[in-house]
Amino acid sequence: MFDWEDLRHFIAVGRAGSLSGAARELKVDHATVSRRLTSLERALQVRLVERLPRACRLTDVGAHVFTLALALQDDAFAIERVARASQSPLAGKVSLSVPPVLVASFLAPHLTEFRQRFPAIQLSVSGQAQQVSLSRREADIAVRLVRPKEPGSVVRKLGTMAFALYASRHYQALSHPERWEFIAYDARFEDMPQQKWLRSLAGKRPIACELSDINSHHAAVRAGAGVGGLPCFLGDADETLLRVSDSDSSFARDIWLVVHRDMKSAGPVRAAMDFLIEVMKRNAAFNDASMRG
Repeated sequence: MFDWEDLRHFIAVGRAGSLSGAARELKVDHATVSRRLTSLERALQVRLVERLPRACRLTDVGAHVFTLALALQDDAFAIERVARASQSPLAGKVSLSVPPVLVASFLAPHLTEFRQRFPAIQLSVSGQAQQVSLSRREADIAVRLVRPKEPGSVVRKLGTMAFALYASRHYQALSHPERWEFIAYDARFEDMPQQKWLRSLAGKRPIACELSDINSHHAAVRAGAGVGGLPCFLGDADETLLRVSDSDSSFARDIWLVVHRDMKSAGPVRAAMDFLIEVMKRNAAFNDASMRG
């Protein structure tokens, strides 16, 4: 009989298309992935993968095994979710995947309150912009700025995150909108909604710099590097900044809470979800009225 861990490493190779990609996904070294793959092939007595100089290609039988392995993995995760959901005590670890801007500037200040209410629940929060798989237990709960469509998930709208233009109170061109320079995202994020919004407002005015994350944008605006588009809950709370506008255009992104349907009734997960919903409702910056401010 083969080792489940060997199969798990093979699945990662099949998804990533290379040993190095699988190693990054599993957070192990290249040699471990290679060893696990060899072990599985030896146990099954069949070649599953063709190892090319820069990639891996599944053999015909490897592709068939990969499909079966994915189904087996889904079943294994389902068993684990059902077992966890049946544990009623409010104790254990709950993992959350949350956009970085909401971790540092919104969620983190509430962690003490959560701990006081639920001292036996440990929150493990990961600031991630990319999607995670709830069915593969990459997180118990995810908060996203795009409505998730993963099969088997339960989705709820948490609120709306309004954006506006901000500049330092000491920005040299503050009173001359025609001379504004803008802080944008780099080319990897050209399709991101707030990048399109910002560039539409900038028009032919220059881009002063490009930065890859919203917290860097905040720091650059504070430093007077240019005008930036920031979430209103972040910009309005910073006394060194002014909300500015030379356009009536408004922009906002919906905030979505998603959990796998097998986990939504698990005590610790339910407690974390209810807490997120509560603190989001308490903050006026995350309701639609904030866009009119």
